[in-house]
Formats: sequence, C-alpha cells, structure tokens
Amino acid sequence: MPSWFKNWEATGLIEFNDKNQDGKIQYLQDIDKNELSIDRDIIVLANPEIAKLPNWVIALVAAGGLAAALSTAAGLLLVISTSISHDLIKKQLKPSMSDKEELVWARIGAGSAVLVAGYFGINPPGFVAATVALAFGLAAASFFPAILMGIFDKRMNKEGAVAGMVSGIVLMMFYMLKFKLQFFGGGDQNDWWFGTSPEGFGTIAMLVNFIVSIVISRFTAPPSEKIKQMVDAIRHP
Repeated sequence: MPSWFKNWEATGLIEFNDKNQDGKIQYLQDIDKNELSIDRDIIVLANPEIAKLPNWVIALVAAGGLAAALSTAAGLLLVISTSISHDLIKKQLKPSMSDKEELVWARIGAGSAVLVAGYFGINPPGFVAATVALAFGLAAASFFPAILMGIFDKRMNKEGAVAGMVSGIVLMMFYMLKFKLQFFGGGDQNDWWFGTSPEGFGTIAMLVNFIVSIVISRFTAPPSEKIKQMVDAIRHP
C-alpha cells in the first residue's frame, strides 16, 4: 500500500486486518471476510496527501477550514449566551438583575454550550453530513414555522408559536434520541416512522409544528394591534 495508507492507519480512520494471512487486502461486502474498514471522513482528510499536494497547500486548506469552524462557532456561542442571559433570564425570570449578573449568566451559557458541543464532537451521532442534517432538522422543527407564520400570518400569536415550537422540537428530539442514539428502547431502520430516517424527520416535526401553531392560535386571543402594525412594517418596509 502507498505511504499515506500507513500514515492514516495510525489514526484508526482506516484499518487493515489480514484475516486469512495471505498478505493481500480483501475489501468485500461479507463482514466475516472483509479485511478493510474505512471511515468516511478519510476521503476528505487524506485527500491532499493522496493527491501528493505540497505541505503549504495542505496547511492553507486546514487553516481555512479551522477559520470557518471557529467563526461559525463564535457566532453561535454569542447567540446562545445572549439568549440565555438576556432573553430568558433577564426578560422572563429576573428582570431586576444587574448587567454584571447578566454577563455572568452569559458566560455560564457559553461554557455549557461548549461542553455539550465538545461531547458531541468527541462522540458524534454520525459523520459530518448526517450531524449537520440533524442540526437543520432541529431548526426546522423548532423556530422555522414561528418565523414564517410570524411574518405571513397575522393571526399567529405567542401561544400558538410557543406551543408549536415545543411540540416540534420535543418530537424531533425524541425521534433523534430513540433511533439515532438508541435511547428509549432504541430501534432500527425497520421501526422508522413513515420510513423516515432521523436525519430527515425534521420535515415531519416541522409539519406538526405548523399544525399545532395554527390550531392553538385560532383558539386563543389574537395578537394586539401594536403587534399587527409591527408585522405590517416587516412585510412592507
């Protein structure tokens, strides 16, 4: 095998076990006879070395990827910390707290988010594309319907938005934990609801969010005139 194979074999992302001791790699569909295991991330990670690119090109690619990851993570951490400290605690739970206390809670929120992200970074629920799909599924199941109907449905109120978001994200989290992380008794592909994978279930949870939001908003008080005027200003700037 080429030198890159030996280099990356040390990482555990690609492994060769000569089961029949013939000195040849048998890459077969039969699990009992297959001697080669390949992690899907190896295709991206080892590609520069396989293509024999110079080290400075590999360094540029790595630096670009790291910069993109850090910039995205920084923005998300900022949103998470301010949502917890300002939107949740100061506006809802403790309006009288000082700026110093708000800053403390922002740091606690950011630190907690880093720990959760770090855990799933070390123990990912799937390869990169699958993990991103789960994240977008959670977004679709939670706040997308509230944003969309908050602008285009004048009858939408906070009761409908909250009920829809809670139902959507709870359903998506339950499905993801059950069929992806094997909680609540687990289940395999044959047990998927409507034949939908956890990565694609965000669409179904989003539809549940829409239905719950619409029904609850129609059976509760409509938003105030001030809110309606604000929505009009958003629709016709």
